[in-house]
Amino acid sequence: MRTHTGEKPYRCEECSKQFSELCSLKKHMRTHTGEKPYICEECSKQFSILSGLKKHMRTHTGEKPYICEECSKQFRNSSHLKVHMRTHTGEKPYRCEKCGKQFTQFPNLKKHIRIHTGEKLYTCEKCDKQFIQLSHLKSHMRTHTGETPYTCEKCSKSFRHSRSLRVHMKTHHIGETV
Repeated sequence: MRTHTGEKPYRCEECSKQFSELCSLKKHMRTHTGEKPYICEECSKQFSILSGLKKHMRTHTGEKPYICEECSKQFRNSSHLKVHMRTHTGEKPYRCEKCGKQFTQFPNLKKHIRIHTGEKLYTCEKCDKQFIQLSHLKSHMRTHTGETPYTCEKCSKSFRHSRSLRVHMKTHHIGETV
């Protein structure tokens, strides 16, 4: 009945959040106590709620019960399917207030906003150069390590960046047959 009346008689003494059921308050209290009574028998990872353990178990079993009706791709979590569906619908619910660019996922919007704010979270320990994204720092680090992970299959020349390999393929191997 409380779902209809909206009554929430159970209140958390830590943060004042209210609940309609006592069991919900008890589950919530674990966020404050850190209690994690549900333990994975495979890897010993601990969870505060049983549903968290059940979802986690899919990483061990490989079970993917959520199936896209458009392309039959399978997912472990319903939330991953929901995000995937946006590739079919074109929905981009997260919009940048500065420039209007839209994104399918919130984390991508958060990364994008750094372009406008100039916030650079990642710093190279070798030269103190700063970067907006971790992937940019990782790419930059190759200038210090000399690593060239992108190799041309035709001539074995290797490059620091995938874009350099793409340019190489366009300029040096146009019209060649393997």
